[in-house]
Amino acid sequence: MLRIDAAKPVRFCDGLSRRDFLHAGALSALGLSLPAMQALEAQGAVSKPGEMNCILLFLVGGPSQLDTWDLKPDAPEEIRGPFKPIETKTPGLYISEIFPKLATMTDKVAILRSVYHTAAAVHDTGHQMMQTGRLFTGGIEHPHYGCVVSKLKGSRNDTPPHVLLPLPIGPTGGNMPHGQGAGYLGKTYDPFLINADPNSKTFKVPDLLPPDYVTAVRENRRRSLRSAIDGAVGAFEASADAKLLDANFENAYRLMSSPKAREAFDLAAEPTDLRDRYGRTRFGQSCLLARRLVEAGVTFVTIAEGNWDHHAAVAQSCRAQVPPMDAAVSTLVEDLHDRGLADSVLVLVWGEFGRTPRLNGSGGRDHWPGSMSAMMAGGGLRMGQVIGATNRKGEQPTERALRPEDVIRTVYHVLGVDPHHEFPNESGRPMAVMNAGRPIAELI
Repeated sequence: MLRIDAAKPVRFCDGLSRRDFLHAGALSALGLSLPAMQALEAQGAVSKPGEMNCILLFLVGGPSQLDTWDLKPDAPEEIRGPFKPIETKTPGLYISEIFPKLATMTDKVAILRSVYHTAAAVHDTGHQMMQTGRLFTGGIEHPHYGCVVSKLKGSRNDTPPHVLLPLPIGPTGGNMPHGQGAGYLGKTYDPFLINADPNSKTFKVPDLLPPDYVTAVRENRRRSLRSAIDGAVGAFEASADAKLLDANFENAYRLMSSPKAREAFDLAAEPTDLRDRYGRTRFGQSCLLARRLVEAGVTFVTIAEGNWDHHAAVAQSCRAQVPPMDAAVSTLVEDLHDRGLADSVLVLVWGEFGRTPRLNGSGGRDHWPGSMSAMMAGGGLRMGQVIGATNRKGEQPTERALRPEDVIRTVYHVLGVDPHHEFPNESGRPMAVMNAGRPIAELI
């Protein structure tokens, strides 16, 4: 956030203040056009502008597959849970009764019922697996696929290539989970973070607006603004990352001063009835904002929606949490179709793992990476189908087992990213974008 104030900062153990860290993080995330695009295109690392986009709806905590997409109505009560399956627009596809809106439009989505991974059943490893395809090992943190796209494709229309909003509520404690940053690619390619509620009446993105509380600093006086920023983050400039300020300042200024970029974040420009259809919730308005962002030129949007860690009272939690999600996701998919964007925007919905087939003593379900469900829509892929199946208790895949790497490879396929392209990691060793998995053939 480009903010200049005199508030007393909270200090970290390295001597930098939290405010300094956020200022510098925002600046570094705005340096979005450093890659030499022509060179990358010549290497086959990235396709020429097409332009394909992705919206990732990451359900932090891990939703229950048995209460959403993969019901087991014939299983014992302690496994099947309280929800009944309902028919959908796709013959033979049944989903939970708490998705009445999505049930009417399953011809526009694909359900993956056989996703699994073998990493530890803890949130941190799940966040890494589902957002990078790899685990943090040997001191190497791998980049989120939105950050890979950010490095390869750069900025369009003065907008950030990868936007993350907002930080999730739940097991991460309000911090960015592992797997959502750029890892060894460097802070320059971290997502542009909007840690605010788009449903708030006071929602705005200060990073995109000139700091109106700085006297005598005008939009066209770049050097005065530069001087003000220097004063605000002076402590940071002594650190190793200070070089990012000079390298990215012009890009940050361009983003701040771009009418196109500012307009993309203006939800008030949307019709009231459409905003109501998305739902006047944080998640609903985040989905609407995501659609506006990809229209404006943002290549990748990650929405981190928390509170899906239902260790207790999973039925009550789903009854409260799923209807707003049903409204938001169904409206997003329909809105993309109405605007002719369904073939150029891929929507992916999943969390870090599934939940245990058997209900625990608190009426909840615990962590279960052995089976989970995901939903995809758009991206020019084949919709109106269900892929894979699990056994009668929902414990493990029995048909078409899919790894997170397969899903991520499908995302890269849609976005035109060569998975074999290599980047140097922090120690200079070449690392392939993705060295495992295959695109899901049934979708392509």
